Amino acid sequence: GGSVKTGKMPEGEKTRQWKQEEDQQQKEEKQEGLIEFYSSYKELFQFFCSNTTIHGAIRLVCSKKNKMKTAFWSVLFFLTFSLMYWQFGILYREYFSYPVNLNLNLNSDRLTFPAVTLCTLNPYRYSAIRKKLDELDQITHQTLLDLYDYNMSLAQSDWSTLSTRKRSSRSLLHHVQRHPLRRQKRDNLVNLPENSPSVDKNDWKIGFVLCSENNKDCFHQAYSSGVDAVREWYSFHYINILAQMPDAKALDESDFENFIYACRFNEATCDKANYTHFHHPLYGNCYTFNDNSSSLWTSSMPGINNGLSLVVRTEQNDFIPLLSTVTGARVMVHDQNEPAFMDDGGFNVRPGIETSISMRKEITMRLGGSYSDCTEDGSDVRVQNLYSSRYTEQVCIRSCFQLNMVERCGCAYYFYPLPARAEYCDYTKHVAWGYCYYKLLAEFKADVLGCFHKCRKPCKMTEYHLSAGYSRWPSAVSEDWVFHVLSQQNKYNITSKRNGVAKVNIFFKEWNYKTNGESPAFTVVTLLSQLGNQWSLWFGSSVLSVMELAELILDFIAITFILALRWFRSRQQLSPPAPPPNGHDNTAFQNEAPGLSTPHRFTVEAVVTTLPSYNSLEPRGLGRDGEVGHE
Repeated sequence: GGSVKTGKMPEGEKTRQWKQEEDQQQKEEKQEGLIEFYSSYKELFQFFCSNTTIHGAIRLVCSKKNKMKTAFWSVLFFLTFSLMYWQFGILYREYFSYPVNLNLNLNSDRLTFPAVTLCTLNPYRYSAIRKKLDELDQITHQTLLDLYDYNMSLAQSDWSTLSTRKRSSRSLLHHVQRHPLRRQKRDNLVNLPENSPSVDKNDWKIGFVLCSENNKDCFHQAYSSGVDAVREWYSFHYINILAQMPDAKALDESDFENFIYACRFNEATCDKANYTHFHHPLYGNCYTFNDNSSSLWTSSMPGINNGLSLVVRTEQNDFIPLLSTVTGARVMVHDQNEPAFMDDGGFNVRPGIETSISMRKEITMRLGGSYSDCTEDGSDVRVQNLYSSRYTEQVCIRSCFQLNMVERCGCAYYFYPLPARAEYCDYTKHVAWGYCYYKLLAEFKADVLGCFHKCRKPCKMTEYHLSAGYSRWPSAVSEDWVFHVLSQQNKYNITSKRNGVAKVNIFFKEWNYKTNGESPAFTVVTLLSQLGNQWSLWFGSSVLSVMELAELILDFIAITFILALRWFRSRQQLSPPAPPPNGHDNTAFQNEAPGLSTPHRFTVEAVVTTLPSYNSLEPRGLGRDGEVGHE
């Protein structure tokens, strides 16, 4: 037989090697990198669902052996997630709508008395324009005679001097004839002769036509009421007469003593330092009380005896009957440093009546910025303020119209302040301004000019809510001595006792005044609180649970990036290398002759097998004939 060579590793060295390998493996398992990522999406979601504090997520792992439960909890989990974020969307939409809470406060304090403007309702005949007004009255007299067969008595006109004014009235007559009053029948303006048998007086309107400068386009201003038509037509020509006198507004022809017979505030007599005067083209001489910001009145107590009391003359002398068809006085209560727009907030005082007006003050403060489009002082409004007062919405709207009037028509409307480098409209200089004005007014009312959109409400407003009571004054038993004293003290010539005087009392009803304020209804703190409530309702978790979810999203993105990068590199390695420029394939040659700089590395695996001992030798195999093979 042959000899068998046995190679055997000592037992101590073998044990020592196994121990070193085990220690190295444990050492590698204990090491933890600074940043580690999961090897798959499945591992990521299993770790999240097993360790998160969000309720219900653990069910996705615990029930993985039961597919029905896993499907049920998956649907329930994502359905709950969807409902929660639907609620989040509602909360965010409400937050970005910037809702506000209205806060009502009742304050009790001494109140500053507002400004009070009182007008005579008697447009004044300036001495400088008296001639032209008389001529206009004469032309109007003839117009009323032609249209209505009415012979108006003109007490103010001197008919004996009509022939001497013939030359001076030609200019006015020419312009009046250019814009005459006409009869309108079935939407057609035609000139019909007086006493025409074809005219049914119930089937026509009165109006006047305003044409462009080249007479190619005309604007028909018609009225169903003949009184309104005559007043509007007369006012149009009256404004042109005033505009021809550039200093008409500066003329001081006020007569305070002949209009205000008595003035008392808080049981003290008023004087000239307590009022200012201005003239209104339609409401006559106007007086504003308590408009001096240096010495404002304050009400010590509420009640009729602690307010403003006025006795005014309402008898109209030297008036313009075609312009003013009412008698009495007009009163308006407004805040200081605000113009008195008598058309908007004023009301009339009846003659022979004591009018007692009680006031309640109300302050409104709005939130600006994203909560509303209000303005603090009008500096951010794209409309120039033409008034020498603080910003109000009506100031802005009138300024906007006047600026458009100057831009479109080339002149300014007489009722509003004059812009810089502009002049008032007058048909002796601007022939077609009336046509331009009425066309522009129609666009203004339809908000084509955008004035109502440009002019925003102020963030702080002070309003006075009024309520009035009326009683006869003076009474029947006291009127004799009252008028006698007035005639002695104020040189009042009594011609009509009942329509000659009126009394006005203006006072605070109570000390309390209301403040309407706004506060944000949905702040950032409120939003976070509502979001937390919804999160707790649907998942019963906290802010840290939200951070866990954020961590899951970041890990998901990181794994996606890593897997995409591995896929990209694997694609590059699998792609065949590009052939050399000469077109020959030298791969076989390169394999046979490797470079010297990069030696080959071989991995040799040696398997050491311990041979069995001689005593335990067994037959190692049988031959085909059943014989035992020997070595």
